[in-house]
Amino acid sequence: MSQMPQLAACPSCEEPLESGDRFCGACGYDLSAVPAPPDDHPTITMNGSAPRPPSAAAEAAPAAPAAPVTAVDWPVAPEADSSGTPAAVVLPADIEGRESGGSDSPGVRFDRPAGSPAPPHAQSSALPPERPQAQGHARPPGHPPAPAHAPARPAAEPDEYPLAAPLPPEIPADELPTVEVPTIEASPADPRTADLVTPAAGLKVCVACRAGQVDRDGYCENCGHAQPRERDHMEQELDAVAAVSDRGLRHHRNEDAFTVSATALPDGAPAVVAIVCDGVSSATRPDEASLAASRAANESLLAALPCGTHPQQAMHDAILAAAEAVNSLADPAAPSHEHQPHVNAPACTLVGAVVTPTLLVVGWVGDSRVYWVPVDRSAPPARLTEDDSWAAQMVAAGLMNEAEAYADERAHAITGWLGADSYELEPHTASFKPDRPGVVVVCTDGLWNYAEGAEEMAEVVPADAAERPLHCAQVLVGHALDGGGHDNVTVAVLPFPAPQQGAGSA
Repeated sequence: MSQMPQLAACPSCEEPLESGDRFCGACGYDLSAVPAPPDDHPTITMNGSAPRPPSAAAEAAPAAPAAPVTAVDWPVAPEADSSGTPAAVVLPADIEGRESGGSDSPGVRFDRPAGSPAPPHAQSSALPPERPQAQGHARPPGHPPAPAHAPARPAAEPDEYPLAAPLPPEIPADELPTVEVPTIEASPADPRTADLVTPAAGLKVCVACRAGQVDRDGYCENCGHAQPRERDHMEQELDAVAAVSDRGLRHHRNEDAFTVSATALPDGAPAVVAIVCDGVSSATRPDEASLAASRAANESLLAALPCGTHPQQAMHDAILAAAEAVNSLADPAAPSHEHQPHVNAPACTLVGAVVTPTLLVVGWVGDSRVYWVPVDRSAPPARLTEDDSWAAQMVAAGLMNEAEAYADERAHAITGWLGADSYELEPHTASFKPDRPGVVVVCTDGLWNYAEGAEEMAEVVPADAAERPLHCAQVLVGHALDGGGHDNVTVAVLPFPAPQQGAGSA
């Protein structure tokens, strides 16, 4: 059984106690309920209560060995005065400091004109007594030590220099000198309106700020903006054809590809070529398939047309050449993966057009399209291709009308494509002889999903498309992006008839 602690005073009413008391004689407090004090002696109170007075602690418990931590005797803050008079304020000027050389110096004081009243803190309290001199630093001769309570020195003393010079007499506003501030010309807010410097050969300019150069890692050295990949947005313009391709707003890469070129027929007439390919996203490496197909078809046409091959036959052969290029991308070990449907051959669709002064030839495999938009908008526009898709088959079989078929979730399932795993390849070609000028729009479904009908497409095509094919292609891509940009968008615009200056290969 633990012994009851010996207390000097009652914890409840602080009445003095005698040795052996079990209850307080004044208030009857049960002294056995008081817990014994701990054996340690912390120097910091952690529970927020005030520490016990040293005298009470000494009487309540026997002396303990000295703690290794040296306790600091902090001064007790003065109690608040109930009279409402604020306590004396101690300013930095009232505290003595030490100069950089080691000698003591009184606090810095700003002198005031003679006769002006002293500030409140100077009237209510005197300067503190001067600190004793540090050993080894004597006061200069002629400066006796100041008394403990030295009165404030007068404002004008021979050895006193004010820190601030007196203000000069006020000058009338109309006599003040005029200072001309140089005008700083700010750079234009929109960098597209600035007179930009043409970069040196082999260097690229940032697409964001239009000022900084792009480093090898693809970042602008001026604003740090990451540059788009080469195929994220592509534009190309020749004399009589232009094309634009964009990644869109939802896809992480651009799986479309295009080629535009111009050559001459044996009689010297110009022939303009546009090939647009759309990679099949469910296949492997669709971006490689579309690029290989567009290049192979373009090379085949440029080789056949100058030799006198009929443009329609040349288009048919170009589609077969594109199919061979895509087939060569397939993995030779593909048959071993026949039970793994996620492993398949690269695939894409293709649509192309050849424009001469008198003839318009189109060819396609898949669901990319060609539209005809006459310059005279009073004449009707037309769609020149038929999709290789589930919806087109339903319409051709008479099972659904076009609106019902394309509203079905299976509408865009293609039934024809280029690739090693495709069915029997059937290239589609057609020839037309328009009787009036117009523009030929060659595009992927990333565009015609937002302008499906020929009339809808004609409404989006600008009136000056024949004179500004690149601007027309940009407008059409912008229309798809404004509509949501759910897919890659690629469009080529060819004016008909092909102008004579379009001759020459590119």
